[in-house]
Amino acid sequence: MSAVHVVTGAGSGIGQAVAQRLAARGDRLVLVARDAGRADDLAAAFPGATAIIADLGDPTGFAAAVDGAGLPERVDSVIHAAGVVDLGKVADLPVDAWTSQLTVNLVAPAELTRLLLPRVRAARGQVLFVNSGAGLNAHPEWSAYAASKHGLKALADALRGEEAPNGVRVTTVYPGRTATPMQAKVHAQEGAAYDPAAWIDVESVATAVVTALDLPRDAVISDLTVRPGPR
Repeated sequence: MSAVHVVTGAGSGIGQAVAQRLAARGDRLVLVARDAGRADDLAAAFPGATAIIADLGDPTGFAAAVDGAGLPERVDSVIHAAGVVDLGKVADLPVDAWTSQLTVNLVAPAELTRLLLPRVRAARGQVLFVNSGAGLNAHPEWSAYAASKHGLKALADALRGEEAPNGVRVTTVYPGRTATPMQAKVHAQEGAAYDPAAWIDVESVATAVVTALDLPRDAVISDLTVRPGPR
């Protein structure tokens, strides 16, 4: 029986690279899409995948979306790879910059995990959070994003202890700057030239994620930091 993976952020960047790896080996994908149009795009990119149509900016709709998706009884992993970033000084960031990043980067993963936990428990599966170096250290102008990612670390740490008795593994991967569309946006916000070759290749992070998923059951990679290598 093929493993079943629920993936957010499969439309680009790390989430897309991970989904491609899993699909290539014959695993079954359940992809979270913000609307029906996006679900069609993902279906074209990943034939045979199932969609959960849910806007990560509005987690109140997740329960109905999950109930209506026709998911299997067992889910082997939930991979949280979606995220948003909006840089700025604390003195300048408007409240919607805070609420959007906290909602998409923290509240949405918490709610989706809660709803899928019975299926993950049934599979003795795994929840994997793609965090960020900003989840460990906050730098100037990164306050809201870093706060959301620090919160995501707290979510993972608490969940790991709570779900270990149920056989559920919990992993957090902390990539440094990775060559993704989000990184291009960050550079634009910073007013800096963007050279993808200067940063981690997205496939390297995907390798780290899949390694954590495939680790034998006698162990768990709880926290994995991935940094740009020497150039």
